[in-house]
Amino acid sequence: MTRVVVLALAVLAVAAGTAPAAHARAAIGIGDQKASMFDDPRFRTLGIRYARLAVAWDAMSHAWQRDEIDAWMNGARRARVQPLVTFGHSRTERRSLPTPSRFKYEVRRFRERYPWVDTYATWNEANHCGEPTCNRPALVAAYYKALRRECQGCTVLAAELLDMPNMVAWTKRFRKAAQREPEVWGLHNYVDTNRFKTTSTRALLRAVRGDVWLTEVGGLVRRTNPTRVPLDESPSHAVRALNWLFREILPISPRLSRVYIYQWRAGGPGESWDSALFTPGGRPRGAYQVVKRQILARRRA
Repeated sequence: MTRVVVLALAVLAVAAGTAPAAHARAAIGIGDQKASMFDDPRFRTLGIRYARLAVAWDAMSHAWQRDEIDAWMNGARRARVQPLVTFGHSRTERRSLPTPSRFKYEVRRFRERYPWVDTYATWNEANHCGEPTCNRPALVAAYYKALRRECQGCTVLAAELLDMPNMVAWTKRFRKAAQREPEVWGLHNYVDTNRFKTTSTRALLRAVRGDVWLTEVGGLVRRTNPTRVPLDESPSHAVRALNWLFREILPISPRLSRVYIYQWRAGGPGESWDSALFTPGGRPRGAYQVVKRQILARRRA
């Protein structure tokens, strides 16, 4: 074997050995709407420090929504977990959108109730055409600016995007309207993860300069929602998808600096989407073992 070949193989071996460790700093969180997650001993044993909650932009105007959020927030504080709060459509009037000034007012009300929360995303899956913001990137940019003004010193994500064909074009329109380069974006790269691709994730990284947090992603177990996007689904598929996420997607760039796995525990037959780490009865799935191994590897790194 020539000296050149030996050196080339050595370089490849070093690269292969160091790439995963280089991305071990990408923090792992969980996205789940259920407050019971925080009291699960397995959640606490893993030492998870980040969790994501999606709330309606007008949640503070409805007592039942405030009660749900109170329970979740109290659980997060007990577990010493830092919330990422994502605003989204109203749960009573889905197609209604606030003016930027009304959005700022609702953010202020939310912050008065939970002043210790300092990490926010402007809008959930803002480019998804099931959302009223699908064709309104300039309006979401106005929400983003209002949120930044109301929460100075907070970490504010520009928007959370779904990896759909309109993603990059939507992002360009948002950036033009915002007249600034956001420090962090959110991405829900379900399509890449469940189709074993990296196309959309790479496209967003090329389109923006800031960090990209994967604020909602998981391996699909079951769904009954009316989406037209074909994806495989089963517990074994979910394991393969999460392995792909950690082995092939996260190592693409250190700018993929945080990932929130959706969700902790399945909600039962009434829910239209299931990518949970546990069955409705609380039995761990293979996907849980994947996430557990990744968390333990980050502790050792």
